[in-house]
Amino acid sequence: MATFLYKLGRLSFRRRHFVALIWVALLTLAGVGAASAPAAGNSSFSIPGTEAQKAFDLLEQRFPGTSADGATARVVFKAPSGEKMTDPGNKATVQDTVKELSDGSEVVRVTDPYQAKAVSKDGTIAYAQVSYKVSGMELDDSAKDALKDSAQDARKAGLTVEIGGDALQAVPHTGSSEVIGIAVAAVVLVITFGSLVAAGLPLLTALIGVGIGVSAITGLASALDLGTTTSTLAMMIGLAVGIDYALFIVSRYRAELAEGREREEAAGRAVGTAGSAVVFAGLTVVIALVGLSVVNIPMLTKMGIAAAGTVAIAVLIALTMVPALLGYAGRKVKPMGEKGKFLGRAKKEQDRPAKPNLGTRWASFVVRRPLAVLLLGVIGLGAAAVPATSLELGLPDDGSQSTSTTQRRAYDLLSEGFGPGFNGPLMVVVDAKNSDDPKAVFSETGDEIKGLKDVVTVTPAQPNKAGDTATITVVPGSKPSSVTTENLVHGIRDAGADIKADTDANVLVTGSTAMNIDVSEKLNDALVPYLVLVVGLAFLLLIVVFRSILVPLKAALGFLLSVMAALGAVVAVFQWGWLSGLMGVEQTGPVMSMMPIFMVGVVFGLAMDYEVFLVTRMREAYVHGEKPAQAVVTGFRHGARVVTAAAVIMMAVFAGFIGSSESMVKMIGFGLAIAVFFDAFIVRMAIVPAVLALLGRKAWWLPKWLDRALPNVDVEGEGLRTRTDRGDEDRELVRA
Repeated sequence: MATFLYKLGRLSFRRRHFVALIWVALLTLAGVGAASAPAAGNSSFSIPGTEAQKAFDLLEQRFPGTSADGATARVVFKAPSGEKMTDPGNKATVQDTVKELSDGSEVVRVTDPYQAKAVSKDGTIAYAQVSYKVSGMELDDSAKDALKDSAQDARKAGLTVEIGGDALQAVPHTGSSEVIGIAVAAVVLVITFGSLVAAGLPLLTALIGVGIGVSAITGLASALDLGTTTSTLAMMIGLAVGIDYALFIVSRYRAELAEGREREEAAGRAVGTAGSAVVFAGLTVVIALVGLSVVNIPMLTKMGIAAAGTVAIAVLIALTMVPALLGYAGRKVKPMGEKGKFLGRAKKEQDRPAKPNLGTRWASFVVRRPLAVLLLGVIGLGAAAVPATSLELGLPDDGSQSTSTTQRRAYDLLSEGFGPGFNGPLMVVVDAKNSDDPKAVFSETGDEIKGLKDVVTVTPAQPNKAGDTATITVVPGSKPSSVTTENLVHGIRDAGADIKADTDANVLVTGSTAMNIDVSEKLNDALVPYLVLVVGLAFLLLIVVFRSILVPLKAALGFLLSVMAALGAVVAVFQWGWLSGLMGVEQTGPVMSMMPIFMVGVVFGLAMDYEVFLVTRMREAYVHGEKPAQAVVTGFRHGARVVTAAAVIMMAVFAGFIGSSESMVKMIGFGLAIAVFFDAFIVRMAIVPAVLALLGRKAWWLPKWLDRALPNVDVEGEGLRTRTDRGDEDRELVRA
């Protein structure tokens, strides 16, 4: 592989005009496609195989034309102090608002609070529910404006009015902190390279790669039913890996220049060596992201595949466009140790006495005290992982939004007037098509549910026109995300199993609360198979890369420490509320259901990046004759500074998304940033060298039969060294 990539790097350097033209053309094509594509609607959220999804599908069949997937809005009214919503003046205001809301072209129906008995017991709070034909993301701005205007008119009459539901759903924004993350990355690159030109290359190539990836996602969003979060996460991961991959190749290029090689040769060798690590690191990330499809949640699958595609583009750009741009930069990219004009007069390290860099000094310390460093690192990560033992999972709802939003205030008003469970009603669907007496089944089901714990209200069954299917609304006594509500859902399902045995009728529980519970359970069940698949495939890949059994095993165990510590930090901030103000978390609650499995996938891929980049330099030194302990120090001398810069850049990019208005993006941004910190600076910089120092030559042991069976991918570039040595001999003969 190293020889092939070496030739690719040299070709890209020589044919830089052609390479640059191809990538600019792809960016232009993707941009035009994104601009001309129809606007994406709200991504459908389906969970195949769950009871909640089966009930939803049954409703679509048995209750046609009800717009079950349409947007809804709850307009919540609260009377002024000392008044009630049943007072004539307040009642007239509400009825005028209902009439005004009914005039919308996209409105299916509006319930009158006084006819639907949607007034609280104390008479101070009432609500009207508005149902629309289309989803919240497809709703016209005029319909949203009409909803807001109607609420404002009622406010002028003296009522407190807030709007809940998904009708006012907006595209999430990431805020200015994303730009700050990129700015931090730029500063780190300038410090690392000492040159504006060298620092600008990784940023430019990463932005081009992300531009192509996100534009392609935007262009295909409508056709493939991609949600708004898909492009945000692809941008987050694409930026991070795009900068890092280019950083490693540019750094290796400067090191090759420092050894006296010509620029084209240096570009070829940089792509042949560092590029090999980029390919395998990218493969581990792609495996982890595409592996999310085993969970069988379409939204998660699409997010993973879209992000994997962006990573693949980042790898291709690093292998081709980076050497092409190095050809354009010429002498503006200085050899390693030589500063550009931006940081002062050019001066080479060899002109002054050699001084071990920080990476060398740190590695030497770890090699002398490996057991102490290992124990300290493991204990520290173990302590950080302790909060993960109290992990609670759920999906965000209006109750997790900022108190400054009207959706959150409407949520709080409904809880105040009707109880905490009112914001998460359960819909029970009774399919009595195979029963002899459907009406009796509907009545029996309602009575069974009334006898369960934590049930506040059970509405009479509402049958369809055929009379073979009915819906029953159940209002729990606890909030939607509580364990008590989860137990109630399981209680209804257990009662439904008994009813089916007696009457042959199916009783299904659905609604947003039941769907959230089913998602959490499905994700929990999929976590172990996903770990086995992803870690197993990456383990095999790393055996090929490092030609060792213990090094990949150590890499996988180190990853588990990182991800558990990161989950502990997420629980501490988003569930317990530690430092929540600093992170902009206004409402603590359960951790998003897909967070653990998503973090496992993404963090594993990113963790293997640092493993490959750092340990390949150690193996390269070991293969070339150095002792195991010295090889560790050599690997750090060449790679520690670059890996540190890469980790800081990745942390900055991920942390930039903490400013997002979308709670899911905010949580993922924080989780990935802290995971990179744990993995890069504690696992890869401390635990890995300590373990390698303790293992010595055993770290690189591989059974002979397996060594013969494995393909030789030559990540260390041994073939290039042989090639160079042969070329040097030929030149000596010519001189002779």
